[in-house]
Amino acid sequence: MKQMKKKSNVLKVFGIVLTAAAVICGGLYFLALSHTQIVVGVIQHFAQGTVNTKNRNEPLHAPYEGVKKNGQYTMTEIHYSDEYPNSYLDITYPDENTDTARPTLIYFHGGGFFGGSKCDGDPLAESDASALLDDLCAEGFNLVNIDYVLVPEYHFPDPLIQANMAFDYLMKHADEYHLDMNRIVIMGSSAGAIMTSQLGSIITNPSYAEELNIISALKPDQVRAVVLDDAPLVYEQFSVGTKILVGNYVKGSIFLNEKEIRDYNNILWVNEDYPPAVLLGSEYYIDMRSMDDALTKAGAVHELIDPLAERNLQMPHCFVALERVDETAADAYDRMTAFIIHEVRAN
Repeated sequence: MKQMKKKSNVLKVFGIVLTAAAVICGGLYFLALSHTQIVVGVIQHFAQGTVNTKNRNEPLHAPYEGVKKNGQYTMTEIHYSDEYPNSYLDITYPDENTDTARPTLIYFHGGGFFGGSKCDGDPLAESDASALLDDLCAEGFNLVNIDYVLVPEYHFPDPLIQANMAFDYLMKHADEYHLDMNRIVIMGSSAGAIMTSQLGSIITNPSYAEELNIISALKPDQVRAVVLDDAPLVYEQFSVGTKILVGNYVKGSIFLNEKEIRDYNNILWVNEDYPPAVLLGSEYYIDMRSMDDALTKAGAVHELIDPLAERNLQMPHCFVALERVDETAADAYDRMTAFIIHEVRAN
């Protein structure tokens, strides 16, 4: 009898311990979801030394001007604003003839808004975007590659405000850098694709620009096309991991209210004036299909490139950067460049 009572007591204690552990784990899980920088801060800590995770008031690298090994001419670490850190951009020309008239392609890197740079690329992608940008430049674009601020010091819509400052700088210095600011393509990958998507609406929808308290430096007719390379936009459909990154960027928590989601998801704001768009869907193919539906309903010109629907292939995040080594990516690259070249030559 005593042994049975003792066994019962042990089971009770064990049950209490398990319950306490579950409560503690549940509490820590809720804490992480409501204070997402705890998780993202750990990622930033371990990413140091491999990619940029800092907001800097000085260039990431020493400025350089000259010919690259591939023959392209570049000017790096151009300071475009004093209001935010990481306010540097690079300009690359197809060759040393920098005064040749060419359209301008403006690019925003990925990195979950916690890391990456115009120099490092996106730590979340499985490929390096530098080869992709070299090839796009070689297509006949003057390429502008822009850095922007990161968490935890800065949040949505700070990078958009900063991007608008970069546009203003490029407008004011267009003659100095021989940039055609009337034939612009804006492209971004991952987090940069989110920015590009939102900038497309800021430029073409005054109500959205007003909602974010931004006065667009660019007019709709200056932007001939945008390229959204795998942009996560539909917050309600995100995985927990993506909600942690995006929620942290928006407010430091995954628990966004209706207004915060509406301000973030510019699919809800697209109209018939949205720039001609290429949508590249792989990890976030659902989001790109939602954008495709919205643009179709608005009557806006666009093309969806969706390997899962077209080829039954689930491609890696931002797969188009594999265009030199992968057939599906090469096809996406060819379709993307054909689209944007057609748009910059139109009218």
